[in-house]
Amino acid sequence: MTGMPYIYGKNAVIEALEDCNRNFNKILISENVHNDDKIETIKSLAKSRDIVFQFVKKEKLNQLVPNTQHQGVIAHVSPITYKDLDEFINENRNSYAPIVIADGIEDSHNLGAIIRSSVCAGVKGIIIPSRRGVLINSTVEKTSAGAVNKISVIKLNSLVNAVQKLKENNYWVIASDHHAEDNYYDIDYTGMNFALIMGAEHAGISKSLLKLADFKVKIPMLTNFNSLNVSNAAAIILFESVKQSLNSKK
Repeated sequence: MTGMPYIYGKNAVIEALEDCNRNFNKILISENVHNDDKIETIKSLAKSRDIVFQFVKKEKLNQLVPNTQHQGVIAHVSPITYKDLDEFINENRNSYAPIVIADGIEDSHNLGAIIRSSVCAGVKGIIIPSRRGVLINSTVEKTSAGAVNKISVIKLNSLVNAVQKLKENNYWVIASDHHAEDNYYDIDYTGMNFALIMGAEHAGISKSLLKLADFKVKIPMLTNFNSLNVSNAAAIILFESVKQSLNSKK
C-alpha cells in the first residue's frame, strides 16, 4: 500500500472534498469515531460526490500513515482524473474506440499491465468498478509505464449498467471465459467497436455480465494447467484484434 497518495486529518479531507478538481478513490474512517460533526460533514460531502467511504479499524489507518495525527480519517486520492462514460461515448461516437472492462481485478500489477497492453493495442478506454477490485493507485500507474495517462479510465458503481449503455451505443460485448465454446480468434474484431470484459483473478466474470455478452471466447491451451494470468489473457485477445485490423488493410 505504500506510495499511494493520501490526505489525512478531518480539516484536510474536508477541504479536498470541497475542491471539485480533486479525484478520490475512497475514504477510510475509523470505526472508533462517533458523534463527530466533521466526520459527518465528510460523509455528507462524500455522498454528494458519489465517493465511496468505509469504516475500518483504527489499526488499519495507523498502518497506512504511521506516526501521524490522522484523526480517524484518511482519503485515498486518485493520481488520475476519471472519465465519465457518457462523455467518452459522445467523444468517440464516430471513431474506432474499443474499451476494456475490468470486472473486479484485485491485483494492482495485473490492472497496470492490462492498461499498458490496452494502450498499445489501440484501446481508448477502460472501465473499473467503484467498489469491487483495485482502483488506480501508484502501483497501477507504475506498472502501466505511464499508460494510465494515455487512456480514458472510467470508474462506475454498476458494470451492468455500463455494458447495457455500451450495447445501446452499438458496441459488441466480448467476454473472456475459459468455459466458452468459441476461441478468441474465431471472432471478427474488424470494423466494430467492442467492449472486452476480463474477469477477476479467482472469481472470473460475474454471471450478470456474462449474460449480457454478445460473444464468449476462450484461449485454447495444450495442457490442463490453470488458466492464464488475466493480464496475459487480455494482451493475447487484444492483439488478435490488432492482427485482424492490420490484415484487413492489406
